[in-house]
Amino acid sequence: LFICGGAFIGLDKIISQRLDKKTIGFVAEISGKKERDIGEILKNVQPEDLIKFGMIPEFVGRMPVVSSLHELDEEALITILTEPKNALVKQYQALLKLEGVDLTFTKDALKSVATEAMKRKSGARGLRSIMEGIMLDIMYDIPDMEGVNECIISQDVVLKGKPPIIVYERKSSQA
Repeated sequence: LFICGGAFIGLDKIISQRLDKKTIGFVAEISGKKERDIGEILKNVQPEDLIKFGMIPEFVGRMPVVSSLHELDEEALITILTEPKNALVKQYQALLKLEGVDLTFTKDALKSVATEAMKRKSGARGLRSIMEGIMLDIMYDIPDMEGVNECIISQDVVLKGKPPIIVYERKSSQA
């Protein structure tokens, strides 16, 4: 059983060239290239497209079923960040919890992380590098700070590189 996965950058162009061959006559379909998204184009992949892409025919012949997936949208990326058992947000929260600090991401911050991953066209893999960029200084600085109760990551932290909101413990005054 062969299972291949990846982005296959440029395969959509090969398929589009094959699909966009003009026909003449009453049955000709006229459609612009902008009308189809990459997911729709990749649904039409044929073995000849994979060979033209650069795979050897012997390998392509061992893949009887070819299936394509749609790109992840913003909502799916936010779900990946927050919901799985080992989600990135949960991992960072657990690390800071070891220091006695609660880590909170605002909804706008999570949305901005997902938007940035979509801009980079890096899918779910890009989420880790974006999160590491945001959390690097925070993970280094928080353990040395006294009395920190909570760290809040807002949209400004993600987009503008501003420092997070730090909530300190209230000191009770003794008289």
